[in-house]
Amino acid sequence: MKLHLWLLASIACFEIFPEAVKAGSFSSRPTGDDLARYQRRIDIDLRENILSYWLQHSRDRRRGGFFGEVSDTNGVAHDAPKGALLTARVLWTFSAAFERYKDPAYLEMARWAYEDLIGRFWDKEHGGLYWSVSADGVPLDRRKLIYVQSFGIYALAEFHRATGEGPAVERAIELYRTVEQHSRDRVDRGYFEEFSRDWRKSTARGKGESAMGSLGQKSQNVHLHVLEAYTNLLRVWPDEQLRQGLSDLVDVMLVKVMDPKTHHLRLFLNEDWSPASDVISYGHDIEFSWLVVEAAEALGIDRLTEQVKADALKIAAVTLKEGIDIDGAVLAEGDANGVTNRFKEWWPQAEGTVGFLNAYQLSGDARYLRASLKNWDFIEQKLIDRKKGEWFVGVSDTGKVVSPVKISFWKCPYHNGRACMEMLTRLKTVSATLGR
Repeated sequence: MKLHLWLLASIACFEIFPEAVKAGSFSSRPTGDDLARYQRRIDIDLRENILSYWLQHSRDRRRGGFFGEVSDTNGVAHDAPKGALLTARVLWTFSAAFERYKDPAYLEMARWAYEDLIGRFWDKEHGGLYWSVSADGVPLDRRKLIYVQSFGIYALAEFHRATGEGPAVERAIELYRTVEQHSRDRVDRGYFEEFSRDWRKSTARGKGESAMGSLGQKSQNVHLHVLEAYTNLLRVWPDEQLRQGLSDLVDVMLVKVMDPKTHHLRLFLNEDWSPASDVISYGHDIEFSWLVVEAAEALGIDRLTEQVKADALKIAAVTLKEGIDIDGAVLAEGDANGVTNRFKEWWPQAEGTVGFLNAYQLSGDARYLRASLKNWDFIEQKLIDRKKGEWFVGVSDTGKVVSPVKISFWKCPYHNGRACMEMLTRLKTVSATLGR
């Protein structure tokens, strides 16, 4: 029923605001009224499409937790393994949504995810979260990947922010301490990323045989999400050691991970931070540009914040110049010679809307505001599924949908749900400063 109502609302939205289907509809600075219309469209997509879809289609009510895979026709792969990463991302999304809207259905969903994360994925013997379990909840891959530990911290801290419940933040702190004990590189800084169940460091990682498909011992992706997790934990637990660790991680990202000549992030790195690959991920670049500002602001160090904002703008500028297609979409990958992969995946588009809006808020440069809104126009035209709900995984350079899944280990409500919530908050602030 909710999905049906969303479809009607969506159709009405496009009838009332026909500019929604015209990518790049602004040749000059948008007005406050323009931004108010975007806010309404984004709010409709968030509540009546994304969140509604996950409430209706994701929960395994017979065996608990969430389905491991659901197709773009909403067919369930009942035997698909289930991942802690998906559960943690659902937990973050619906915790944040409840904090924003106070809808009891969102709280119920967040609690469902919390109980799944702790009940099925928490290793009571060795600490940390398993990577995956079977459809029936039997542990399958018991390795400890720092990537998923980070999302556990991020989500548990958010659940505590939304509810005030003590056990959630206690679990987040326990995960944080486990990561610090086993993963932190106390020689070359940063974090090692893959471990056995009992926290022995992986020897396959440096050979390109990692579970995450990474080269080298370290990656910007994992460090980006440790940064994100520690930022959120600091908001609810102002611990001095955590603060120092987050400050060091901001420095590591700017000095070791970011290339100061190109202002791209190095995707894969060796233990000593030498590059292990020349791949550029435009989506990760623009995502980092706003998350690092959040981290600096959470630390509250004025000099650091100003440095971070300057670097964030340089990253946004080079992403806009090199990684954006004519239709406003964020392209997948490149290298020193230019774009190498023109796939337009869902999550870089979500991060692009926020990253470019953040750049506008930092600079006042209208190019970034137009880039953010044009990116949202692309999302509405190509990625939102107005028949079955949610967003498609992505489209090819010709606009063809290329993946048949709506829910999987990696396809989740976190990137697009978070982008909508960030856009709503930020556009409200921006529109207040613009003439109507």
